[in-house]
Amino acid sequence: MIDLRSDTVTKPTPAMRQVMAKAEVGDDVFGDDPTVNALEARTTEMLGMEAAVFMPSGTMTNQVAVRAHTEPGDEIFLADNAHIHLNEGGGVAALSGVSCNLLPNERGVFDRETLEQAIRPSDIHFPQPKLVCIENTSNLGFGRIWPLETLAGVAKSARERGLRMHLDGARLWNAAVASGTPEAKIAKHFDSVSVCFSKGLGAPAGSALAGSQKFVTRARRFRKQYGGGMRQAGIIAAGALYALDFQHDRLADDHQNARTLAEGLSRINGVWIDVESVETNLVYFGLERMAPSELVKRLNERDVQVLSAGPGIIRAVPNLMVDAEMIQTVLGHIREIVED
Repeated sequence: MIDLRSDTVTKPTPAMRQVMAKAEVGDDVFGDDPTVNALEARTTEMLGMEAAVFMPSGTMTNQVAVRAHTEPGDEIFLADNAHIHLNEGGGVAALSGVSCNLLPNERGVFDRETLEQAIRPSDIHFPQPKLVCIENTSNLGFGRIWPLETLAGVAKSARERGLRMHLDGARLWNAAVASGTPEAKIAKHFDSVSVCFSKGLGAPAGSALAGSQKFVTRARRFRKQYGGGMRQAGIIAAGALYALDFQHDRLADDHQNARTLAEGLSRINGVWIDVESVETNLVYFGLERMAPSELVKRLNERDVQVLSAGPGIIRAVPNLMVDAEMIQTVLGHIREIVED
């Protein structure tokens, strides 16, 4: 099976499984799981933050971040195709009671002028503006990396207006590796940063939320409230630590495989794709004469899995379980099916 549905992987490597099996554990709810504590310290160091808290998923870290930064009735600003808005079950409304001011964008990226135009004057009729959320890389922006200059401009405008900044960095590792920019240099523009260990890095589960010590202390309260307190979580934290140590820099391989896949797709009759949009590991493409669901079905019959990602769109994501030879195999299958 060649699984290109996501950059999460189907199983940990043998070396990672061995490390997880031998992990030293405690009770993370009481703060005495040494492996979780080591992961939080490592994350804090990599992001240049004061503290971090381990959670089961990136959706939880994002939702806890929004809740910790806001109060019910506040307003948050984010791209209209942001994961926090579209793909987290309406959590910001259900859990935080905030309203979303959705910003127009170019593949997930908006500029400071767009943000400034969206901020309304202080008035009792309007919600209180409180938080700007940025997704880097942007999933529905086809894995686009936020330019540092644009990011700095948005952060500057936010600061001048008393707004806080949160980074949905589920694929921050990809942005850092692809741009050659350390994660801390990106994270310095934010009050909080969410990172995912299962996306790209290949750990079985887990994400972390980082920020100031005061912020993380408050976040731990909402982690507990949302049911995210885990006990012997060091078993999965060990997988995340292994991924940071041994599966971080290899993300460049996924990026190269994504580019190879995109360039190959561009040479298949009946496929449309913007090759230049592929900056990291996400490949989105469409078909001219076949329904995406049909291609998904027929590829699955050949033990290849891709994801139908909306009307007329297919997503394929090279990952740890997919090598360069498999990419050529997938291209061969798609060519045979589409050009038949």
